[in-house]
Amino acid sequence: MLVGIPLEQSNSAIKPKECAVEMSDYLVAVADKRCKRSFSRVFNYFAPRLRSYALKQMGNEALAMELVQDTMSNVWQKAHLFNAEKGSPSTWIFTIARNIRFDMLRKLQNRKEDVCSDDLWPVLCEQTADLNEAPLDEQVTLEQIGHLFEALPSKQQAVIESIYIDGKSQQEVADELEIPLGTVKSRTRLALQRLKGMLHDSE
Repeated sequence: MLVGIPLEQSNSAIKPKECAVEMSDYLVAVADKRCKRSFSRVFNYFAPRLRSYALKQMGNEALAMELVQDTMSNVWQKAHLFNAEKGSPSTWIFTIARNIRFDMLRKLQNRKEDVCSDDLWPVLCEQTADLNEAPLDEQVTLEQIGHLFEALPSKQQAVIESIYIDGKSQQEVADELEIPLGTVKSRTRLALQRLKGMLHDSE
C-alpha cells in the first residue's frame, strides 16, 4: 500500500513548530477520516527521515526500507492513538520506528544464532560461508533450489520452508511442530547438506 507513494521535497523547508502542528492535523485527519491525502503528506515528510535513521542504525538499505514501510503502516493503522498533548508527531512516529527496529534486530539475532556458519544457501543465506569451506556456485537460481527442495524428505522440507521461506527461528519451528529444538537443528543441517550435495552433483 505504501511503496508507490512518491517522496516530495517541498516539506523540508517547513519550520519545526509549523511542521508539528501541520503533521498533527494530518494525523487527526487520518485517524478520523482515514484520509489518504493526509497520510500521503505524513509519509512524504517522514519517510526520508526514517530511512536516514534506519540506515545509520542498521547499515542496510533493504532493512531500512522495511523499517520505513512497517513504521508507516503502523502510523496508518494506529493514528487514532496519537495524542498531540503528550508529544509531537515526530516523537510518536520515531518511537514506533525504534520499537520496530528492536523487533527486527531480535529476529535477525535469532536467525544469526540459528543458522550455522557453514550452512550455505547462497540465494537465501548470503555471506554465511565458513572461511575453510568453499562457497557454492553464486549463479545458483531460485528455480534450481526449488526443484532440489522437492527432493528432500517431507520433514526436512517442513523445517527448511519454515526457517528460510517463512522467516521463523528454529525455536519457533520446534514449538510449532512440537519437536525438540535439537531435532530441528539436525533436520536443518541434514537438509542443507543434502542440498549442497545435490547442487554439487548437478554441476
